Amino acid sequence: MTRFVLDANVLFSAALRPRDREYAFFRIAREGGCALLASAYALGEARNNLASKTPHALSRLEGLVPLLEIVLEPSTEMMALATAEGLPAKDAPILAAAMVARAELLVTGDRRHFGHLFGQAVDGVRVLSLADGLAAILAAVTGPPDLR
Repeated sequence: MTRFVLDANVLFSAALRPRDREYAFFRIAREGGCALLASAYALGEARNNLASKTPHALSRLEGLVPLLEIVLEPSTEMMALATAEGLPAKDAPILAAAMVARAELLVTGDRRHFGHLFGQAVDGVRVLSLADGLAAILAAVTGPPDLR
């Protein structure tokens, strides 16, 4: 089963707009098609952003939490590896947690800070945009396309 780490912005958007593509990760996970992971750091960031911007969506986020595996917080060494990839201090914990969790994929909508890593693997974790992450999860569930 493919293990996806979700960035705080994906968690935020899934709670805010349950009909959008960010929520599709949770629908597929609910059906057993993948494992969704997040760090306590990412979950806290999503909660804080929802509380300050759209508090009505906090209850939806809490409803999604049981579908997440909360991963261990990264060590100082892992944080240094993530920072060395050119990430700002507020984003390095997301990549570092994905590395600690030995996730296959990290999905983020943050093009500004993670864009230079899209499509690349860092310590075994492939960093994907939201669209590519959704394509990867659908491929994992349905298998490769039949090109006959």
